[in-house]
Amino acid sequence: MKRKIISLYLLAAFSTLVYTGCKNEGEQGPAGQDGLDAEVYYSQWITPTAWLGNSGDWYFDVNAPDLTEAVVENGVILGYVWLAGDIYDATTVRPLPAYAVDANWSFLISQYESIEFTSDMILKPLTTGNHFRFIAIPGNIETLKSASLKSKSETELRSMSYKDVCKYFNIPE
Repeated sequence: MKRKIISLYLLAAFSTLVYTGCKNEGEQGPAGQDGLDAEVYYSQWITPTAWLGNSGDWYFDVNAPDLTEAVVENGVILGYVWLAGDIYDATTVRPLPAYAVDANWSFLISQYESIEFTSDMILKPLTTGNHFRFIAIPGNIETLKSASLKSKSETELRSMSYKDVCKYFNIPE
């Protein structure tokens, strides 16, 4: 009988050690939105200080250290513009590429860690009143890997409005 009691105590002690040894005592990180643990990069609104190029081929470069090779090659880069003199609404944020104010507006990544915004206006575009922004979604996050209801494909992300993308990733507008 004494042997059974000792065995029972040993089993209880062993179980307690196993249970407490497996507990995670570290700090809990912040919860991802809608179950997504996504690190999305975004710029502030950028106003060009000067346009380079010539008639029909204008551009300005922005230093963007978050646009690494991995993000550019495997993720999704979204560009947006808010143009002075936009006839539809002066507060409209348009996804790039876009046609507005008698010109095509777009962006390209000609080298990693940099983004180039472009316009084919005949006259040099304004440096005041025109604002540009990018959002970079790395390809290693659940958003681009899964087809679940909580995630979005690249096509879906590109078709979402600016406000919806900001809301989806909890990005300040």
